[in-house]
Amino acid sequence: MDFPSSLVQKAVDEIAQLPGIGRRSALRLVLHLLRQPKDFSERLSSAIATLRQQIRYCNTCHNISDADECSICANPLRNQNVLCVVEDVRDVMAIEATGQFKGRYHVLGGKIAPMEGIGPQQLTIDALVERVENEDVREIIFALGSTMEGDTTNYYIFKKLSKFPLTFSVISRGIGVGDELEYADELTLGRSISQRIPFEVSMKS
Repeated sequence: MDFPSSLVQKAVDEIAQLPGIGRRSALRLVLHLLRQPKDFSERLSSAIATLRQQIRYCNTCHNISDADECSICANPLRNQNVLCVVEDVRDVMAIEATGQFKGRYHVLGGKIAPMEGIGPQQLTIDALVERVENEDVREIIFALGSTMEGDTTNYYIFKKLSKFPLTFSVISRGIGVGDELEYADELTLGRSISQRIPFEVSMKS
């Protein structure tokens, strides 16, 4: 694809690196930006720069936050006894959108995937164990996608925490096998949370 301007080409090259954005889509976005008032582009670039400079990750659950502790962990009305274990921050947003969960979260930062070089050490599993040791946690809800990597991660964490007096549950299979949470509709995901089943039962199915 030939560009009439090296500046346009550079902008397209950068935007095309975003997930789900091809070069044609990137070009449409660049041309759209050029049609907007100059202050629109300035606000957008300022917002992105501020995001990268000031965004934090919660010291407790590893969710994205504006402060050292996210608004969920800081909320005294949340159920302190239940932790929902998720892969990343998109899953927190998806579950929160259902309005069905009132506990707290623990964001792993991924799933165990040896073929991709991701082991337990690359995830926040040790931090989860530390939370169980130091907090009044009574139930762990596994809310990872129904994939081989998700099931492997669930089982690994279950074995790590099995010495503690905990109830382990997993979201019900309203989420199809192989599906990721972020793509589930809110009604299905909400039912999967509220109708969760004991983790030990899920291992037999």
